[in-house]
Amino acid sequence: MSTPSNHIANNIVHFARILRRAGLTVGPRQILSSIEAIKHAGLENSDDLYWALHSTLINKHEATEIFDQAFHLFWRDPRMLERMISLMLPEIATPPTDPHEKSSRRLAEALLKQSPDAARPEEIEFDIDASATMSDAEVLRTKDFEQMSAAELREAQVALRKLKLAHDMVTTRRTRPASHGRQIDMRATMKASLRAGDIIPLKRRDRRQQQPPLVVLCDISGSMGIYARVFLHFLHSLSNDRSRMHTFLFGTRLTNVTRYLRNRDIDEALSSVASAVEDWDGGTRIGETLRRFNIDWARRVLGQGATVLLITDGLDRDAGEGLEAEISKLHRSSRRLIWLNPLLRYDQFEPKALGIRKMLPHVDEFRAVHNISSLADLVATLNGTPTTSLKVA
Repeated sequence: MSTPSNHIANNIVHFARILRRAGLTVGPRQILSSIEAIKHAGLENSDDLYWALHSTLINKHEATEIFDQAFHLFWRDPRMLERMISLMLPEIATPPTDPHEKSSRRLAEALLKQSPDAARPEEIEFDIDASATMSDAEVLRTKDFEQMSAAELREAQVALRKLKLAHDMVTTRRTRPASHGRQIDMRATMKASLRAGDIIPLKRRDRRQQQPPLVVLCDISGSMGIYARVFLHFLHSLSNDRSRMHTFLFGTRLTNVTRYLRNRDIDEALSSVASAVEDWDGGTRIGETLRRFNIDWARRVLGQGATVLLITDGLDRDAGEGLEAEISKLHRSSRRLIWLNPLLRYDQFEPKALGIRKMLPHVDEFRAVHNISSLADLVATLNGTPTTSLKVA
């Protein structure tokens, strides 16, 4: 059983500091445990190092993506710093060919904030003239959630909590008494005639109006990553501002988190959601989860003109098996079905995945949802203000 050299131990300490700056909870006890784990696992290959560090430094499923990127960049990539610096500079509008090649903006920030004694090349400072650029608030509104730093994500979450839906109303088939209603209420008129004298008052009724239900189905699979977590802050705000709202999370199974998001305290609400959901960052079985929703919940929550928001990238583990029939049934049961897809942020996006092709004909609108601006446009649309979206025939 070999003892890790001081060089390896120092690198583990620096690696743990990077994870902590990226927003993960890593303390001294976990660092000591990781060094001890290396003693037992040895350094025969990179997989031994990866899993020894993962088992001791990571205790939440949602931290795995950041850990994986950090490990790859810190321990394997000789041009790590150059790539991180490029992420800190103003981004070119053209997206990469492969969306999965983007590294986390939080990880970029953490790597560039290493202590001077870290075993890495010296940091290079850039003096950029930003006098002619957009304001910080405008940049934040249009920046992709995946590319935000930890501090920017906190600012974005505060901004999303300020987005409010108007109390939109729809006309129902039920009626109510109204002094200037368009229908004559003969029963009320006859009843009033018993108390009247020579003049009989004419009673009227009109169609009742009420706020329609809003139902949200949000994908929490690994491919959705940071987007699902940011959306939860937005959905928490809506849940506390709207009485008839139902929220479901799905990956390989369907979980109703409506009552958890009713909690006014955002931290307690998200903690309860994390405890209730068992399939974070896993695969996606869209057809199966929609089938469970249609069987168990559709009749309960989709009545009276419900609007449905389906938040997913459409990448289905089951290759679209049974998906078309279930999305069609969901569409028929709702007044309006809006599909929100983060992949639409790419100009080169094409519906090549089988699941996406099966879903497209059965939605009323197909929208990008990847930054604050896109969510603000969604709120404006739900409030009745026309905005740009991809209409689907």
